Amino acid sequence: MSTTNIFTPFSEEELMPKEEKLEVIKKGKQFSIGIPKETCLNERRTCITPDAVQVLVQHGHEIIVESGAGQGSFFTDLQYSESGAIITNDPKEAFSQDLILKINPPTDEEIDYFKPNTYLVSALQINLRDKDYFMKLAEKKINAIAFEFIADEYKQLALVRLIGEIAGTVSILYASELLALSNGLMLGGITGVRPAEVVVLGAGIVGEFATKAAIGLGASVKVFDNSLSKLRRLHTLVDSRVPTSIIDPKELSKSLRRADVVIGALPRLNMQPIVTEEMVCKMKKGSVIIDIAIDNGKVIETSELTTMDDPYIIKHGVIHCGLPNLTSKMPRTTTKAISNFFLSYILNYDVEGGFENMLIRKNEMKQSLYMYKGRHTKKVICDRFGLTYHDINLLIF
Repeated sequence: MSTTNIFTPFSEEELMPKEEKLEVIKKGKQFSIGIPKETCLNERRTCITPDAVQVLVQHGHEIIVESGAGQGSFFTDLQYSESGAIITNDPKEAFSQDLILKINPPTDEEIDYFKPNTYLVSALQINLRDKDYFMKLAEKKINAIAFEFIADEYKQLALVRLIGEIAGTVSILYASELLALSNGLMLGGITGVRPAEVVVLGAGIVGEFATKAAIGLGASVKVFDNSLSKLRRLHTLVDSRVPTSIIDPKELSKSLRRADVVIGALPRLNMQPIVTEEMVCKMKKGSVIIDIAIDNGKVIETSELTTMDDPYIIKHGVIHCGLPNLTSKMPRTTTKAISNFFLSYILNYDVEGGFENMLIRKNEMKQSLYMYKGRHTKKVICDRFGLTYHDINLLIF
């Protein structure tokens, strides 16, 4: 008996029978929002500006801001208070709200402050997490959303893109500063003096903005990526002024030997680094490496995690910067960008009747969760840390 393939525009998941639910749109205040002070990695960014607080308060939300939360971004408690936020000195109060907006993931101590079924929205920085972090969140039955997984209706990682745009630009500005410090070179050339050579690994959003910033400063740039379509897109965006290449070890090694600055902008989750220690040994003394993807897997083998207090290390005569929160160097700009995103994000869910309604309706909202009521719902995380995986589509339908 021959089998024939029947074409259907629906996925298997969409064809599953589902129970009918009556929609109840909630009116009025949906949830209280806690904005705790960041305590890790000398973090200076925050999720919400006073202007955004004012809009959310006008829409009936209660915003609890821990005292000093906006200090790193040059926003005062008075500005938050005048915008309608409640200022608290007790971190427990900020962490015991319905929705917690944070930049860095909570520490073990901070997780203890959570109420069960709280919604947590923060970065995940998977390379810096361990199994205990996920187990502790699961005990509290948390609904956890990661910046890295938040997608829009076009399946674009909206917040990753936004932060990536800033990270790409900041990486070049900071590399320029370090290059002047290490061997007195200016990134862009001037009459009679050749420009510095910049190698960008990755032609995604971060790589694109790093390339634009380097060209803007007058540097000579070469971009490597294993995706021809990304390289082609970059060519179009920068008017084909930049030589590009697939990641071929021989070609890459040759470019690295001449490079003054190397920007690592390729996420290497559960993958080997691209630039080996041997390649780094052959680089020029005083050259600079900035590994932006350090919190999602190293691009350069010799990279190490660094902090704002001690932002770089020197290995084989080469400066290595491995800041997982590089955009924290421009905290006010980054805070404004993240705040703009979250303002529209929260107001959108307001209109639709809250998070629970949106989880039922919007597939991209489901995919942004890595934990739902204490169950682990991201396969990539479960595989890495040996956790029990639950399909989000079987938990919410």
